[in-house]
Amino acid sequence: MYRYDTKDQRLIDERAAQFADQMARHAAGELSADELRPLRLQNGLYIQRHGPMLRIAIPYGLLSAAQLRKLADITRRYDRGYGHFTTRQNLQLNWPKFEETPAIIGELAGVQMHAIQTSGNCVRNVTSDHFAGIAPDEIADPRPYCEIIRQWSTIHPEFAFLPRKFKIAVNAAGTDRALIRAHDIGLEVVRGDDREFGLRVFVGGGLGRTPIIGKLLVDFLPRRHLLSYLDAVLRVYNRHGRRDNMYKARIKILVQSLGVEEFRRQVEAEWALYRDGPLTLTDEEFARVAADFAPPAYTAVNDLAGERAALDRLAAGEPGFARWLSRNVHAHKVAGYAAVTLSLKKTGVAPGDITAEQMDVVADLAERFSFGELRSSHEQNLVLADVRLSDLPEVWRISAAAGLATPNIGLLTDIICCPGGDLCSLANARSVPVAEAVQQRFADADALDKLGKLSLNISGCMNSCGHHHLADIGILGVDKNGEEWYQITLGGRQGNAATIGSVIGPSFRADEVPEVVEALVAVHRENAAPGELFADSLARIGSPPFRERAYAGRGRHIPEKRKAADGADHS
Repeated sequence: MYRYDTKDQRLIDERAAQFADQMARHAAGELSADELRPLRLQNGLYIQRHGPMLRIAIPYGLLSAAQLRKLADITRRYDRGYGHFTTRQNLQLNWPKFEETPAIIGELAGVQMHAIQTSGNCVRNVTSDHFAGIAPDEIADPRPYCEIIRQWSTIHPEFAFLPRKFKIAVNAAGTDRALIRAHDIGLEVVRGDDREFGLRVFVGGGLGRTPIIGKLLVDFLPRRHLLSYLDAVLRVYNRHGRRDNMYKARIKILVQSLGVEEFRRQVEAEWALYRDGPLTLTDEEFARVAADFAPPAYTAVNDLAGERAALDRLAAGEPGFARWLSRNVHAHKVAGYAAVTLSLKKTGVAPGDITAEQMDVVADLAERFSFGELRSSHEQNLVLADVRLSDLPEVWRISAAAGLATPNIGLLTDIICCPGGDLCSLANARSVPVAEAVQQRFADADALDKLGKLSLNISGCMNSCGHHHLADIGILGVDKNGEEWYQITLGGRQGNAATIGSVIGPSFRADEVPEVVEALVAVHRENAAPGELFADSLARIGSPPFRERAYAGRGRHIPEKRKAADGADHS
Protein backbone atom coordinates (compact mmCIF):
# COMPACT_ATOMS: atom_id res chain seq x y z
CA MET A 1 0.00 0.00 0.00
CA TYR A 2 1.05 3.62 -0.37
CA ARG A 3 3.37 4.82 2.39
CA TYR A 4 3.57 8.51 3.16
CA ASP A 5 6.75 10.32 2.23
CA THR A 6 8.08 13.28 4.24
CA LYS A 7 5.83 15.72 2.36
CA ASP A 8 2.69 13.68 3.09
CA GLN A 9 3.60 13.32 6.74
CA ARG A 10 4.43 16.98 7.15
CA LEU A 11 1.09 17.92 5.60
CA ILE A 12 -1.01 15.86 8.02
CA ASP A 13 1.15 16.80 11.02
CA GLU A 14 0.71 20.48 10.22
CA ARG A 15 -3.03 20.04 9.66
CA ALA A 16 -3.35 18.25 13.02
CA ALA A 17 -1.53 21.12 14.76
CA GLN A 18 -3.63 23.68 12.90
CA PHE A 19 -6.87 21.98 13.93
CA ALA A 20 -5.73 21.78 17.56
CA ASP A 21 -5.02 25.53 17.47
CA GLN A 22 -8.43 26.28 15.94
CA MET A 23 -10.20 24.25 18.61
CA ALA A 24 -8.17 25.95 21.37
CA ARG A 25 -9.07 29.38 19.98
CA HIS A 26 -12.71 28.37 19.91
CA ALA A 27 -12.54 27.21 23.53
CA ALA A 28 -10.97 30.56 24.44
CA GLY A 29 -13.78 32.47 22.73
CA GLU A 30 -11.59 33.74 19.88
CA LEU A 31 -13.47 31.74 17.22
CA SER A 32 -17.27 31.63 17.25
CA ALA A 33 -19.17 28.43 16.55
CA ASP A 34 -20.08 29.76 13.10
CA GLU A 35 -16.44 30.61 12.34
CA LEU A 36 -15.28 27.21 13.53
CA ARG A 37 -17.92 25.25 11.61
CA PRO A 38 -16.31 25.17 8.12
CA LEU A 39 -12.91 24.53 9.70
CA ARG A 40 -14.03 21.56 11.78
CA LEU A 41 -16.09 20.13 8.94
CA GLN A 42 -13.06 19.93 6.68
CA ASN A 43 -11.45 17.93 9.48
CA GLY A 44 -14.37 15.50 9.60
CA LEU A 45 -15.98 16.80 12.79
CA TYR A 46 -19.80 16.96 12.76
CA ILE A 47 -22.34 17.75 15.45
CA GLN A 48 -24.96 15.00 15.36
CA ARG A 49 -28.19 14.31 17.22
CA HIS A 50 -26.53 13.39 20.52
CA GLY A 51 -23.11 14.99 20.17
CA PRO A 52 -20.02 15.07 17.94
CA MET A 53 -19.20 12.56 15.21
CA LEU A 54 -15.71 12.25 13.74
CA ARG A 55 -15.31 10.75 10.26
CA ILE A 56 -11.87 9.28 9.59
CA ALA A 57 -10.57 9.01 6.03
CA ILE A 58 -9.67 5.63 4.57
CA PRO A 59 -8.45 6.47 1.05
CA TYR A 60 -9.92 4.01 -1.48
CA GLY A 61 -10.75 1.71 1.46
CA LEU A 62 -7.18 0.48 2.06
CA LEU A 63 -5.95 -0.07 5.63
CA SER A 64 -2.89 -1.64 7.22
CA ALA A 65 -3.18 -3.89 10.26
CA ALA A 66 -1.28 -1.28 12.30
CA GLN A 67 -3.76 1.42 11.31
CA LEU A 68 -6.74 -0.74 12.27
CA ARG A 69 -5.12 -1.45 15.65
CA LYS A 70 -4.77 2.28 16.20
CA LEU A 71 -8.44 2.75 15.35
CA ALA A 72 -9.31 0.05 17.89
CA ASP A 73 -7.16 1.81 20.49
CA ILE A 74 -8.81 5.16 19.75
CA THR A 75 -12.33 3.75 20.02
CA ARG A 76 -11.48 2.29 23.44
CA ARG A 77 -9.92 5.44 24.86
CA TYR A 78 -11.92 8.18 23.19
CA ASP A 79 -15.24 6.59 22.23
CA ARG A 80 -17.53 3.75 23.32
CA GLY A 81 -15.46 0.87 22.02
CA TYR A 82 -16.77 0.61 18.48
CA GLY A 83 -16.74 2.35 15.11
CA HIS A 84 -18.95 2.45 12.03
CA PHE A 85 -17.82 1.80 8.46
CA THR A 86 -19.66 3.92 5.92
CA THR A 87 -20.60 3.59 2.27
CA ARG A 88 -17.69 5.92 1.48
CA GLN A 89 -15.24 3.34 2.89
CA ASN A 90 -14.49 5.63 5.85
CA LEU A 91 -14.83 4.99 9.60
CA GLN A 92 -17.02 7.09 11.87
CA LEU A 93 -16.68 7.57 15.62
CA ASN A 94 -20.12 8.41 16.93
CA TRP A 95 -19.35 9.29 20.56
CA PRO A 96 -16.07 11.25 20.81
CA LYS A 97 -15.87 14.20 23.16
CA PHE A 98 -15.71 17.49 21.28
CA GLU A 99 -12.67 18.73 23.17
CA GLU A 100 -10.75 15.46 22.63
CA THR A 101 -11.00 15.39 18.84
CA PRO A 102 -7.69 17.26 18.32
CA ALA A 103 -5.94 14.55 20.35
CA ILE A 104 -7.56 11.86 18.20
CA ILE A 105 -6.45 13.56 14.99
CA GLY A 106 -2.94 13.95 16.40
CA GLU A 107 -2.76 10.22 17.12
CA LEU A 108 -4.12 9.35 13.67
CA ALA A 109 -1.27 11.32 12.08
CA GLY A 110 1.15 8.97 13.85
CA VAL A 111 -0.09 6.06 11.69
CA GLN A 112 -0.48 8.05 8.45
CA MET A 113 -4.21 8.66 8.90
CA HIS A 114 -6.35 11.78 9.13
CA ALA A 115 -9.88 13.15 8.80
CA ILE A 116 -9.09 15.78 6.16
CA GLN A 117 -11.89 16.45 3.67
CA THR A 118 -14.21 13.77 5.00
CA SER A 119 -16.74 16.58 5.22
CA GLY A 120 -17.17 20.09 3.86
CA ASN A 121 -17.71 21.40 0.34
CA CYS A 122 -14.53 19.92 -1.10
CA VAL A 123 -13.28 16.78 -2.86
CA ARG A 124 -14.13 13.93 -0.51
CA ASN A 125 -12.48 10.56 0.01
CA VAL A 126 -11.75 8.88 -3.34
CA THR A 127 -13.29 5.41 -3.45
CA SER A 128 -12.66 2.29 -5.52
CA ASP A 129 -13.24 -1.42 -5.96
CA HIS A 130 -12.61 -3.35 -2.72
CA PHE A 131 -11.10 -6.13 -4.87
CA ALA A 132 -8.66 -3.72 -6.53
CA GLY A 133 -5.41 -5.36 -7.56
CA ILE A 134 -6.66 -8.94 -7.19
CA ALA A 135 -9.90 -9.09 -9.20
CA PRO A 136 -9.73 -11.55 -12.12
CA ASP A 137 -11.82 -9.21 -14.31
CA GLU A 138 -9.74 -6.03 -13.92
CA ILE A 139 -7.50 -4.65 -16.68
CA ALA A 140 -5.35 -2.65 -14.26
CA ASP A 141 -5.02 -1.84 -10.59
CA PRO A 142 -7.11 1.31 -9.96
CA ARG A 143 -5.38 2.20 -6.69
CA PRO A 144 -2.48 4.17 -8.25
CA TYR A 145 -5.05 6.36 -10.00
CA CYS A 146 -6.87 6.86 -6.71
CA GLU A 147 -3.68 7.74 -4.88
CA ILE A 148 -2.66 10.25 -7.53
CA ILE A 149 -6.08 11.90 -7.26
CA ARG A 150 -5.78 11.89 -3.46
CA GLN A 151 -2.43 13.67 -3.59
CA TRP A 152 -3.74 16.23 -6.09
CA SER A 153 -6.99 16.97 -4.26
CA THR A 154 -5.89 16.99 -0.61
CA ILE A 155 -6.06 20.57 0.72
CA HIS A 156 -6.30 21.85 -2.87
CA PRO A 157 -6.63 25.63 -2.29
CA GLU A 158 -8.88 26.28 -5.28
CA PHE A 159 -11.34 23.51 -4.47
CA ALA A 160 -11.59 23.84 -0.68
CA PHE A 161 -14.93 25.72 -0.82
CA LEU A 162 -16.87 24.33 -3.77
CA PRO A 163 -20.62 24.96 -4.19
CA ARG A 164 -21.15 21.53 -2.56
CA LYS A 165 -19.19 18.40 -1.74
CA PHE A 166 -17.60 16.48 -4.58
CA LYS A 167 -17.16 12.71 -4.86
CA ILE A 168 -14.91 10.74 -7.19
CA ALA A 169 -14.76 6.96 -7.71
CA VAL A 170 -12.46 4.83 -9.87
CA ASN A 171 -13.09 1.38 -11.35
CA ALA A 172 -10.80 -0.73 -13.52
CA ALA A 173 -12.71 -3.99 -13.77
CA GLY A 174 -15.22 -5.45 -16.18
CA THR A 175 -17.86 -5.12 -13.45
CA ASP A 176 -18.30 -1.74 -11.82
CA ARG A 177 -17.96 -2.39 -8.08
CA ALA A 178 -17.23 1.27 -7.25
CA LEU A 179 -20.59 2.83 -8.26
CA ILE A 180 -18.82 5.20 -10.66
CA ARG A 181 -22.08 6.18 -12.37
CA ALA A 182 -23.51 7.45 -9.09
CA HIS A 183 -20.67 9.90 -8.45
CA ASP A 184 -19.96 13.53 -9.31
CA ILE A 185 -17.12 12.12 -11.40
CA GLY A 186 -16.79 8.42 -12.16
CA LEU A 187 -13.62 7.14 -13.80
CA GLU A 188 -13.30 3.82 -15.60
CA VAL A 189 -9.79 2.68 -16.53
CA VAL A 190 -9.78 1.51 -20.16
CA ARG A 191 -7.28 0.77 -22.94
CA GLY A 192 -7.21 2.48 -26.31
CA ASP A 193 -6.68 0.94 -29.72
CA ASP A 194 -2.92 1.33 -29.24
CA ARG A 195 -3.17 -0.39 -25.82
CA GLU A 196 -2.44 2.89 -24.06
CA PHE A 197 -4.18 3.24 -20.71
CA GLY A 198 -6.78 5.93 -20.40
CA LEU A 199 -10.04 6.72 -18.65
CA ARG A 200 -13.70 6.82 -19.53
CA VAL A 201 -15.15 9.79 -17.67
CA PHE A 202 -18.71 9.99 -16.32
CA VAL A 203 -20.03 13.20 -14.79
CA GLY A 204 -23.08 14.41 -12.90
CA GLY A 205 -24.12 11.27 -11.08
CA GLY A 206 -25.35 11.24 -7.51
CA LEU A 207 -28.14 10.20 -5.19
CA GLY A 208 -29.83 12.41 -2.60
CA ARG A 209 -32.85 14.61 -3.31
CA THR A 210 -32.43 14.32 -7.08
CA PRO A 211 -30.97 10.89 -7.88
CA ILE A 212 -29.27 10.85 -11.28
CA ILE A 213 -27.09 8.37 -13.14
CA GLY A 214 -23.94 10.04 -14.45
CA LYS A 215 -23.51 10.84 -18.14
CA LEU A 216 -20.59 9.90 -20.33
CA LEU A 217 -18.36 12.95 -20.75
CA VAL A 218 -15.28 11.46 -22.40
CA ASP A 219 -14.99 7.99 -23.91
CA PHE A 220 -11.18 7.90 -23.79
CA LEU A 221 -9.00 10.33 -21.88
CA PRO A 222 -5.28 9.50 -22.12
CA ARG A 223 -3.84 8.80 -18.68
CA ARG A 224 -1.38 11.69 -18.87
CA HIS A 225 -4.32 14.13 -18.91
CA LEU A 226 -6.06 12.73 -15.82
CA LEU A 227 -5.32 15.60 -13.43
CA SER A 228 -5.56 18.46 -15.90
CA TYR A 229 -8.98 17.25 -17.07
CA LEU A 230 -10.28 16.77 -13.52
CA ASP A 231 -9.01 20.26 -12.79
CA ALA A 232 -10.96 21.67 -15.74
CA VAL A 233 -14.17 19.92 -14.68
CA LEU A 234 -13.88 21.25 -11.16
CA ARG A 235 -13.10 24.78 -12.35
CA VAL A 236 -16.22 24.87 -14.51
CA TYR A 237 -18.27 23.54 -11.61
CA ASN A 238 -16.69 25.97 -9.14
CA ARG A 239 -17.44 28.87 -11.46
CA HIS A 240 -21.03 28.01 -12.41
CA GLY A 241 -22.37 25.70 -9.67
CA ARG A 242 -25.21 27.25 -7.67
CA ARG A 243 -24.42 28.67 -4.25
CA ASP A 244 -27.85 30.09 -3.50
CA ASN A 245 -29.60 26.76 -2.95
CA MET A 246 -27.79 23.80 -1.34
CA TYR A 247 -30.32 21.38 -2.83
CA LYS A 248 -29.39 22.51 -6.35
CA ALA A 249 -25.66 23.02 -5.79
CA ARG A 250 -24.30 19.61 -6.83
CA ILE A 251 -22.60 19.23 -10.20
CA LYS A 252 -25.39 16.90 -11.32
CA ILE A 253 -27.79 19.88 -11.33
CA LEU A 254 -25.35 21.99 -13.34
CA VAL A 255 -24.91 19.22 -15.92
CA GLN A 256 -28.68 18.76 -16.11
CA SER A 257 -29.33 22.48 -16.58
CA LEU A 258 -26.61 23.03 -19.18
CA GLY A 259 -26.94 19.69 -20.90
CA VAL A 260 -23.96 17.37 -21.16
CA GLU A 261 -22.94 18.73 -24.58
CA GLU A 262 -22.68 22.31 -23.35
CA PHE A 263 -21.00 21.21 -20.14
CA ARG A 264 -18.45 19.27 -22.21
CA ARG A 265 -17.85 22.31 -24.40
CA GLN A 266 -17.11 24.48 -21.39
CA VAL A 267 -14.78 21.89 -19.87
CA GLU A 268 -12.91 21.49 -23.15
CA ALA A 269 -12.51 25.26 -23.45
CA GLU A 270 -11.13 25.49 -19.92
CA TRP A 271 -8.89 22.45 -20.41
CA ALA A 272 -7.41 23.85 -23.64
CA LEU A 273 -5.73 26.59 -21.59
CA TYR A 274 -3.41 24.17 -19.77
CA ARG A 275 -3.92 20.60 -20.98
CA ASP A 276 -0.21 19.97 -21.58
CA GLY A 277 1.01 22.07 -18.66
CA PRO A 278 2.45 21.19 -15.23
CA LEU A 279 -0.47 18.91 -14.33
CA THR A 280 0.48 16.46 -17.08
CA LEU A 281 0.94 13.03 -15.49
CA THR A 282 4.21 11.56 -16.74
CA ASP A 283 4.84 7.84 -17.01
CA GLU A 284 7.65 8.24 -14.49
CA GLU A 285 5.35 9.82 -11.91
CA PHE A 286 2.69 7.18 -12.44
CA ALA A 287 5.31 4.45 -12.04
CA ARG A 288 6.56 6.05 -8.82
CA VAL A 289 3.12 5.83 -7.25
CA ALA A 290 2.26 2.45 -8.78
CA ALA A 291 5.40 0.93 -7.23
CA ASP A 292 3.71 1.14 -3.83
CA PHE A 293 0.97 -1.16 -5.09
CA ALA A 294 3.21 -3.90 -6.45
CA PRO A 295 1.81 -7.39 -5.78
CA PRO A 296 2.92 -8.99 -2.51
CA ALA A 297 5.24 -11.97 -2.38
CA TYR A 298 2.74 -14.70 -3.21
CA THR A 299 3.81 -18.28 -2.48
CA ALA A 300 3.67 -20.76 -5.31
CA VAL A 301 1.10 -23.51 -4.74
CA ASN A 302 2.46 -26.95 -5.53
CA ASP A 303 -0.78 -28.91 -5.24
CA LEU A 304 -3.70 -26.63 -6.10
CA ALA A 305 -6.06 -29.55 -6.78
CA GLY A 306 -5.18 -31.08 -3.42
CA GLU A 307 -5.87 -27.84 -1.52
CA ARG A 308 -9.25 -27.47 -3.20
CA ALA A 309 -10.09 -31.09 -2.46
CA ALA A 310 -9.27 -30.52 1.22
CA LEU A 311 -11.64 -27.54 1.30
CA ASP A 312 -14.37 -29.62 -0.32
CA ARG A 313 -13.94 -32.38 2.29
CA LEU A 314 -14.22 -29.91 5.15
CA ALA A 315 -17.25 -28.25 3.54
CA ALA A 316 -18.96 -31.63 3.16
CA GLY A 317 -18.80 -32.16 6.92
CA GLU A 318 -19.22 -28.55 8.07
CA PRO A 319 -22.39 -26.90 6.67
CA GLY A 320 -21.41 -23.56 8.24
CA PHE A 321 -18.05 -23.58 6.50
CA ALA A 322 -19.66 -24.65 3.23
CA ARG A 323 -22.11 -21.75 3.33
CA TRP A 324 -19.33 -19.28 4.25
CA LEU A 325 -17.12 -20.66 1.48
CA SER A 326 -19.93 -20.14 -1.01
CA ARG A 327 -20.88 -16.61 0.06
CA ASN A 328 -17.87 -14.91 1.67
CA VAL A 329 -14.95 -16.24 -0.38
CA HIS A 330 -14.20 -14.71 -3.78
CA ALA A 331 -12.04 -15.48 -6.81
CA HIS A 332 -8.46 -14.17 -6.96
CA LYS A 333 -6.29 -13.56 -10.02
CA VAL A 334 -3.43 -15.56 -8.44
CA ALA A 335 -3.84 -19.34 -8.34
CA GLY A 336 -4.03 -20.70 -4.81
CA TYR A 337 -5.37 -17.50 -3.26
CA ALA A 338 -8.80 -16.06 -2.52
CA ALA A 339 -10.35 -12.87 -1.17
CA VAL A 340 -12.46 -13.13 1.98
CA THR A 341 -15.26 -10.80 3.04
CA LEU A 342 -15.61 -10.39 6.79
CA SER A 343 -19.29 -9.64 7.31
CA LEU A 344 -20.33 -6.70 9.49
CA LYS A 345 -23.99 -7.69 9.04
CA LYS A 346 -24.67 -10.04 11.92
CA THR A 347 -28.30 -9.79 13.04
CA GLY A 348 -28.59 -7.67 16.17
CA VAL A 349 -25.66 -5.43 15.25
CA ALA A 350 -26.02 -2.16 13.33
CA PRO A 351 -24.78 -2.80 9.76
CA GLY A 352 -21.22 -1.52 9.40
CA ASP A 353 -20.52 -1.42 13.14
CA ILE A 354 -17.40 -3.10 14.50
CA THR A 355 -16.10 -3.31 18.07
CA ALA A 356 -12.55 -2.53 19.14
CA GLU A 357 -12.07 -6.21 19.98
CA GLN A 358 -13.20 -7.21 16.49
CA MET A 359 -10.82 -4.65 14.97
CA ASP A 360 -7.97 -6.32 16.81
CA VAL A 361 -9.07 -9.73 15.51
CA VAL A 362 -9.21 -8.40 11.94
CA ALA A 363 -5.77 -6.80 12.32
CA ASP A 364 -4.41 -10.16 13.50
CA LEU A 365 -6.07 -11.94 10.56
CA ALA A 366 -4.60 -9.42 8.12
CA GLU A 367 -1.11 -9.88 9.52
CA ARG A 368 -1.26 -13.67 9.65
CA PHE A 369 -3.09 -14.36 6.42
CA SER A 370 -3.20 -11.31 4.11
CA PHE A 371 0.17 -9.54 4.03
CA GLY A 372 -0.86 -7.08 6.75
CA GLU A 373 -3.53 -5.29 4.70
CA LEU A 374 -7.31 -5.16 4.52
CA ARG A 375 -10.00 -3.16 2.72
CA SER A 376 -13.34 -1.61 3.62
CA SER A 377 -16.12 -1.87 1.03
CA HIS A 378 -18.93 0.50 0.16
CA GLU A 379 -21.24 -2.35 1.23
CA GLN A 380 -19.95 -1.73 4.81
CA ASN A 381 -17.96 -4.95 5.14
CA LEU A 382 -14.22 -5.69 5.40
CA VAL A 383 -12.09 -7.68 2.97
CA LEU A 384 -8.91 -9.72 3.35
CA ALA A 385 -7.66 -9.62 -0.21
CA ASP A 386 -4.85 -12.21 -0.28
CA VAL A 387 -5.68 -15.39 1.66
CA ARG A 388 -4.12 -18.76 0.79
CA LEU A 389 -6.72 -21.41 0.05
CA SER A 390 -5.08 -23.62 2.66
CA ASP A 391 -5.62 -20.90 5.28
CA LEU A 392 -9.35 -20.49 4.65
CA PRO A 393 -10.48 -22.97 7.35
CA GLU A 394 -8.49 -21.15 10.04
CA VAL A 395 -9.68 -17.73 8.85
CA TRP A 396 -13.25 -19.03 9.05
CA ARG A 397 -12.84 -20.41 12.58
CA ILE A 398 -11.30 -17.21 13.92
CA SER A 399 -13.72 -14.85 12.18
CA ALA A 400 -16.73 -16.98 13.18
CA ALA A 401 -15.67 -16.88 16.83
CA ALA A 402 -15.45 -13.08 16.56
CA GLY A 403 -18.90 -12.71 14.95
CA LEU A 404 -17.45 -11.76 11.57
CA ALA A 405 -18.41 -14.77 9.45
CA THR A 406 -22.12 -14.33 8.80
CA PRO A 407 -22.50 -16.13 5.42
CA ASN A 408 -24.79 -13.58 3.79
CA ILE A 409 -22.64 -11.56 1.38
CA GLY A 410 -24.80 -10.42 -1.53
CA LEU A 411 -27.96 -11.76 0.08
CA LEU A 412 -31.00 -9.92 1.40
CA THR A 413 -29.65 -9.61 4.97
CA ASP A 414 -26.35 -8.08 3.80
CA ILE A 415 -28.10 -4.75 4.27
CA ILE A 416 -26.46 -1.41 3.53
CA CYS A 417 -27.78 0.93 6.21
CA CYS A 418 -27.01 4.42 7.50
CA PRO A 419 -27.04 5.12 11.28
CA GLY A 420 -30.40 6.88 10.81
CA GLY A 421 -32.36 8.64 13.50
CA ASP A 422 -30.57 6.87 16.35
CA LEU A 423 -27.57 9.12 15.73
CA CYS A 424 -27.91 11.41 12.70
CA SER A 425 -29.40 14.86 13.17
CA LEU A 426 -30.64 14.94 9.57
CA ALA A 427 -32.53 11.64 9.67
CA ASN A 428 -36.31 11.53 9.47
CA ALA A 429 -36.53 7.99 10.80
CA ARG A 430 -34.49 5.20 12.33
CA SER A 431 -32.76 2.77 9.99
CA VAL A 432 -31.04 0.24 12.24
CA PRO A 433 -34.16 -1.22 13.94
CA VAL A 434 -35.78 -1.70 10.54
CA ALA A 435 -32.67 -3.48 9.25
CA GLU A 436 -32.68 -5.79 12.27
CA ALA A 437 -36.40 -6.55 11.89
CA VAL A 438 -35.87 -7.53 8.24
CA GLN A 439 -32.86 -9.67 9.15
CA GLN A 440 -34.88 -11.47 11.82
CA ARG A 441 -37.74 -12.09 9.38
CA PHE A 442 -35.29 -13.73 6.95
CA ALA A 443 -33.26 -15.69 9.50
CA ASP A 444 -33.61 -19.06 7.71
CA ALA A 445 -30.21 -19.53 6.05
CA ASP A 446 -31.41 -22.19 3.60
CA ALA A 447 -34.31 -20.03 2.39
CA LEU A 448 -31.99 -17.05 2.11
CA ASP A 449 -29.55 -19.06 0.01
CA LYS A 450 -32.30 -20.25 -2.30
CA LEU A 451 -33.50 -16.68 -2.76
CA GLY A 452 -30.05 -15.79 -4.13
CA LYS A 453 -28.56 -12.41 -4.79
CA LEU A 454 -30.87 -9.61 -3.66
CA SER A 455 -29.87 -6.17 -2.38
CA LEU A 456 -31.85 -4.30 0.26
CA ASN A 457 -30.60 -0.86 1.34
CA ILE A 458 -31.99 1.53 3.96
CA SER A 459 -31.62 5.30 4.32
CA GLY A 460 -32.99 7.27 7.25
CA CYS A 461 -33.59 10.36 5.14
CA MET A 462 -33.52 11.67 1.60
CA ASN A 463 -29.74 12.15 1.71
CA SER A 464 -29.45 8.49 0.67
CA CYS A 465 -26.39 7.62 2.75
CA GLY A 466 -27.69 4.04 2.63
CA HIS A 467 -27.79 4.03 -1.20
CA HIS A 468 -31.42 2.91 -1.17
CA HIS A 469 -31.92 4.18 -4.74
CA LEU A 470 -29.53 1.55 -6.11
CA ALA A 471 -30.99 -1.53 -4.41
CA ASP A 472 -33.40 -4.18 -5.65
CA ILE A 473 -35.50 -3.14 -2.65
CA GLY A 474 -34.85 0.32 -1.24
CA ILE A 475 -36.26 1.65 2.02
CA LEU A 476 -36.38 5.38 2.79
CA GLY A 477 -37.37 6.81 6.16
CA VAL A 478 -39.81 9.73 5.95
CA ASP A 479 -41.48 11.95 8.54
CA LYS A 480 -45.28 12.13 8.62
CA ASN A 481 -46.53 14.55 11.23
CA GLY A 482 -43.75 13.61 13.62
CA GLU A 483 -44.10 9.87 13.02
CA GLU A 484 -41.63 7.53 11.28
CA TRP A 485 -42.82 5.98 8.03
CA TYR A 486 -40.96 4.14 5.29
CA GLN A 487 -41.16 4.50 1.52
CA ILE A 488 -40.30 1.51 -0.68
CA THR A 489 -38.50 1.64 -4.02
CA LEU A 490 -38.03 -1.23 -6.44
CA GLY A 491 -35.73 -1.90 -9.36
CA GLY A 492 -32.55 -0.08 -8.41
CA ARG A 493 -29.31 -1.56 -9.71
CA GLN A 494 -25.60 -1.13 -9.17
CA GLY A 495 -22.85 -2.02 -11.60
CA ASN A 496 -22.51 -1.29 -15.29
CA ALA A 497 -26.28 -1.01 -15.75
CA ALA A 498 -26.80 1.25 -12.72
CA THR A 499 -30.45 2.25 -12.36
CA ILE A 500 -32.41 4.41 -9.94
CA GLY A 501 -35.27 2.54 -8.27
CA SER A 502 -38.90 3.70 -8.45
CA VAL A 503 -41.24 4.41 -5.54
CA ILE A 504 -44.07 1.87 -5.43
CA GLY A 505 -46.60 4.06 -3.59
CA PRO A 506 -47.53 5.44 -0.15
CA SER A 507 -45.18 4.75 2.75
CA PHE A 508 -45.55 2.10 5.46
CA ARG A 509 -45.31 2.02 9.24
CA ALA A 510 -42.12 0.57 10.70
CA ASP A 511 -43.87 -2.59 11.90
CA GLU A 512 -45.22 -3.20 8.38
CA VAL A 513 -41.85 -3.07 6.62
CA PRO A 514 -40.75 -6.70 7.24
CA GLU A 515 -44.17 -7.92 6.09
CA VAL A 516 -43.95 -5.79 2.95
CA VAL A 517 -40.47 -7.11 2.15
CA GLU A 518 -41.75 -10.65 2.67
CA ALA A 519 -44.66 -9.94 0.32
CA LEU A 520 -42.32 -8.62 -2.38
CA VAL A 521 -40.09 -11.67 -2.03
CA ALA A 522 -43.12 -13.96 -2.22
CA VAL A 523 -44.13 -12.51 -5.61
CA HIS A 524 -40.63 -13.22 -6.88
CA ARG A 525 -40.67 -16.80 -5.57
CA GLU A 526 -44.04 -17.49 -7.15
CA ASN A 527 -43.10 -16.11 -10.56
CA ALA A 528 -39.36 -16.64 -10.97
CA ALA A 529 -37.99 -19.13 -13.46
CA PRO A 530 -35.47 -21.64 -12.03
CA GLY A 531 -32.35 -19.74 -10.97
CA GLU A 532 -33.83 -16.35 -11.85
CA LEU A 533 -32.77 -13.48 -9.57
CA PHE A 534 -35.16 -10.99 -7.99
CA ALA A 535 -33.93 -8.17 -10.23
CA ASP A 536 -34.56 -10.22 -13.35
CA SER A 537 -38.03 -11.43 -12.40
CA LEU A 538 -38.99 -7.84 -11.51
CA ALA A 539 -37.75 -6.66 -14.90
CA ARG A 540 -39.59 -9.46 -16.69
CA ILE A 541 -43.02 -9.28 -15.05
CA GLY A 542 -42.98 -5.60 -14.11
CA SER A 543 -43.72 -3.88 -10.82
CA PRO A 544 -47.57 -4.00 -10.67
CA PRO A 545 -47.77 -7.51 -9.13
CA PHE A 546 -45.22 -6.50 -6.50
CA ARG A 547 -47.08 -3.27 -5.69
CA GLU A 548 -50.41 -5.02 -5.44
CA ARG A 549 -49.08 -7.64 -3.03
CA ALA A 550 -47.29 -5.03 -0.91
CA TYR A 551 -50.55 -3.10 -0.34
CA ALA A 552 -52.92 -6.07 -0.22
CA GLY A 553 -55.21 -5.74 2.80
CA ARG A 554 -53.73 -2.42 3.89
CA GLY A 555 -56.59 -0.26 2.66
CA ARG A 556 -54.47 2.31 0.85
CA HIS A 557 -54.85 3.79 -2.61
CA ILE A 558 -52.02 2.71 -4.92
CA PRO A 559 -51.10 5.56 -7.29
CA GLU A 560 -49.51 5.18 -10.67
CA LYS A 561 -45.85 4.19 -10.63
CA ARG A 562 -43.59 7.21 -10.10
CA LYS A 563 -39.89 7.93 -9.89
CA ALA A 564 -38.17 8.29 -6.52
CA ALA A 565 -37.43 11.77 -5.20
CA ASP A 566 -34.74 12.46 -2.64
CA GLY A 567 -32.16 15.02 -0.81
CA ALA A 568 -28.68 16.53 -0.61
CA ASP A 569 -26.13 13.87 0.31
CA HIS A 570 -24.73 13.94 3.83
CA SER A 571 -22.38 10.96 3.66
